[in-house]
Amino acid sequence: MSRPDIAGLAARLRDQHVPFVHATVVLAERPTSAKPGDEAIVLSDGTIEGFVGGACAESTVRAQGLGLLDSGASLLLRICPEPEPAQEGKAVVHNPCLSGGTLEIFLEPELPAPNIAVIGDTPIARALVSLAAPLGYRTTVVAAGGDLPADAAGLVVASHGRDEEDALRDAIAADVPYIGLVASRKRGEAVLASLGLCCSMTGRVHTPAGLDLGARSPEEIALSILAEIVAERPRPSGRTVGADGPAAAEPDTAIDPVCAMSVAMVEASLHLDHEGERFWFCGSGCLRAFAAAPDSFLTTS
Repeated sequence: MSRPDIAGLAARLRDQHVPFVHATVVLAERPTSAKPGDEAIVLSDGTIEGFVGGACAESTVRAQGLGLLDSGASLLLRICPEPEPAQEGKAVVHNPCLSGGTLEIFLEPELPAPNIAVIGDTPIARALVSLAAPLGYRTTVVAAGGDLPADAAGLVVASHGRDEEDALRDAIAADVPYIGLVASRKRGEAVLASLGLCCSMTGRVHTPAGLDLGARSPEEIALSILAEIVAERPRPSGRTVGADGPAAAEPDTAIDPVCAMSVAMVEASLHLDHEGERFWFCGSGCLRAFAAAPDSFLTTS
């Protein structure tokens, strides 16, 4: 894909709120097939669109990219054919399958803004929608009886007694990370009791919604709710996958039995089934070598 194609794909993914990693080659030492400025997009299923090097380099980019979709951090990745010491500010990966040159690739994850569902057409609900965007949140106003968005990171019920119970049940059943009910403590307890659910489920509902900031106006109450959402949001792990080679492999990676590289266990990665077990490979060369004499590599491993 050309640079305009990559830029267009990235724009479409942003519009569709799809997470991805943008990979850009910033250094290429001969001999390498990639050149500085080459770009690719890594999707959450491991698919790579674009070009940042051959199959072996692509496998390393895939494994690292999928890790960044969890950590949310950018990374300068150095892929080298010979072992090198650690370098500050870089993840150095030894890839013995490279044809000779060293690559440095900047990986930048782009994650969609968390989506907060809001139920109600009240001053607090309207203030919440208004204040959410500057804090990096999207909002979806859900009509009475409407379905919650599939990607809801939170639900705030601010309808003052209308259409509360069904929305709360749906959010609990969908395991929405944050659920808030705008109500007094006494009324909130009564609403939760009416749901007919166990305490472990209703205990996930924040009511009164929001941190106790002494808020009075609709805007202040909306601010307190958003502050509670920020405080309760899941934190990324901050880890990367395989940054120091095979010893750092995570549960969603496997070791190539031929070259010992860490490979992401996704359908987009090369793999081969042998005697009821699936093996994963960084590139076609390793796959062909294993297929020709699997027993020799299994004995070695």
